[in-house]
Amino acid sequence: MFDRRLIKNFDWGFMALIFLIGTIGLGILYSALTAGNETISVHVLFKKQMIWMGAGFIVMMIILMIDFRDLDKINLFIYAFCVGLLISVLIFGQLGGGSRRWLLIGFVRIQPSELMKIALIISLASVYSTSISQTGLNFRKLIKPAILCAIPFVLIVNQPDLGTGLLLLLIAGSITLFVKVERKVLYIISGICLVTAPLLWSGLKTYQKSRILTFLDPDRDPLGAGYHIIQSKIAIGSGMLTGKGFLKGTQNALSFLPEHHTDFILSVLAEEWGLMGSSILLLVYFIFLLWGLNIAYNCRNMFGSILAFGITTMIFWQIFINIGMVMGLMPVVGVPLPLVSYGGSSMITNMVGFGILLNISMRNFS
Repeated sequence: MFDRRLIKNFDWGFMALIFLIGTIGLGILYSALTAGNETISVHVLFKKQMIWMGAGFIVMMIILMIDFRDLDKINLFIYAFCVGLLISVLIFGQLGGGSRRWLLIGFVRIQPSELMKIALIISLASVYSTSISQTGLNFRKLIKPAILCAIPFVLIVNQPDLGTGLLLLLIAGSITLFVKVERKVLYIISGICLVTAPLLWSGLKTYQKSRILTFLDPDRDPLGAGYHIIQSKIAIGSGMLTGKGFLKGTQNALSFLPEHHTDFILSVLAEEWGLMGSSILLLVYFIFLLWGLNIAYNCRNMFGSILAFGITTMIFWQIFINIGMVMGLMPVVGVPLPLVSYGGSSMITNMVGFGILLNISMRNFS
């Protein structure tokens, strides 16, 4: 029987924020794809993004009909399914840009590493909700979460996609700190990370090392690895306070700005709308993150609380890394800006996360 309290407790404010960010994202994407084109026809990628966004809202509505606590019961199935997709990528995946990250299922191309973010958050929330303690987690209780993180991390890094792999570790680390670990465990893990850093560096591929070195000094290869960062900085700086105006960004229109509809779409916004326009988007994101944390704080179910925090953390790290990337404060790792950058898999993944947050919020009465 349908519970009318679900409608009464529906979080319309949070839904409005999702619509607002999505609308802003479509506006920026339209400009990124249209500026400089002589034809007035709508770009095919813009049409695809609208389709993906529509599909994402449908998926989000479907998730609202499922009690979020049922995800705890099927978390291993969700995790195993996504790991299976990652294995399939290494065997049958499509090769593009030197990486094998996509699966072609019928006429739809998906990126399983995006879906793995949600699967990992659900699995960690399930494990931590039954092992949380006042004194913090010890090494024994961290073994299973470590294995759950290591499997997808290794599979994703071997695609290779170091950016998404590190993003998974950041999400997992944030959730682990949220549920609390023993202080000595935190010190030991930090020490291990410092000791193994040289080994990790030696294990990186040449282009990955180049991205990090270019991040430290973009001018070392201004026409090669440093080109993206330099052009992005020029676009951001030229926007100044109020920007050049809609469809009038020269870096974008003259195709100086690479990946302008995906990784560097924030540079398009900064050039056309300046500091004021960029600040508005960041303010909306900030309100969104606070809303997500409030859902996690008010949830009466431990699994739901950790799950909501994990989803909010996922969105935070994507925003943080993308902004740092386009400003030259972080290496270029290909992390999209939620609901703004073009991409079907990232759109669906984020919509699934939003659906889970709304699900938790509207069922807080029970």
